Amino acid sequence: MNILSIQSWVSYGHVGNASAVFPLQRLGANVWSINTVQFSNHTGYGHWTGQVYSGDSVRELVDGIEARDVLKHCDAVLSGYMGDAAIGEAILHAVDRVKRANPNAVYCCDPVIGDTDTGVYVRAGIEEFLRDRALPEADIATPNRFEAERLTGMDCSTLELAKAAVTRVADGMRSEGPRCVLMTSLETEETPGDHLDMMVAEGGAFHLLRTPLLPVSVNGAGDAIAALFLYHRLRTGSAVAALEAAGSSVHGLLRRTAEAGAREIQLVAAQEEFVSPSRVFRAEAC
Repeated sequence: MNILSIQSWVSYGHVGNASAVFPLQRLGANVWSINTVQFSNHTGYGHWTGQVYSGDSVRELVDGIEARDVLKHCDAVLSGYMGDAAIGEAILHAVDRVKRANPNAVYCCDPVIGDTDTGVYVRAGIEEFLRDRALPEADIATPNRFEAERLTGMDCSTLELAKAAVTRVADGMRSEGPRCVLMTSLETEETPGDHLDMMVAEGGAFHLLRTPLLPVSVNGAGDAIAALFLYHRLRTGSAVAALEAAGSSVHGLLRRTAEAGAREIQLVAAQEEFVSPSRVFRAEAC
């Protein structure tokens, strides 16, 4: 499996490509990574150094890969944190080039906008680009609850409302694709206070995965979930199987992180969780 991943990079810690690439490689995928930013650490620390790359620099790397005549072997494009709205056009350029070379390739858009505890943390124009330009080209989308609400203008406080919002996201996606939407973190009125839900929708069916809530608050888990979900969706052809595999692995990763009392997800120490999760959770139709 070959995945072109266009996301942020941090030298210290694990977010963006620094969270997505290693789990994919541990599972046996080849990852062609292009970084949209290179920072010393994630911005949650309040201070960081580094730079945001231009859309032209991202496009140049895509074209360089294309010149190797390998895009026909690319199975998927995965995009995450953009850093600047101009990078979005370079991502869509990559999607276009990959799908021209391999019509069976899929585009997984992780529409990174923000979260309930932080609000919007991306630059102006990115939210609109994701809604109006990126998602209409996507086959798979992996918003969290906050992002789904921002993208649709709909409330997700109950399961039924969340399903309606996910349906709205799917309706705006590429008509020829699977229109698979994973809501990566979901707390509704029906979610027990000591648990966290994830929900996937594909082909009109909805499935919910509920896992125990862990005493940990870290960055980068959503990036790992999106990457793992994409991998397992490609591997199995099943959104439900992908939800179960990705959710089980990330729960194990976060459990190991909580046990270590770490500020950064323990991606390397918990790497066996990606291959063989210590606890397997099952999704149920909802």
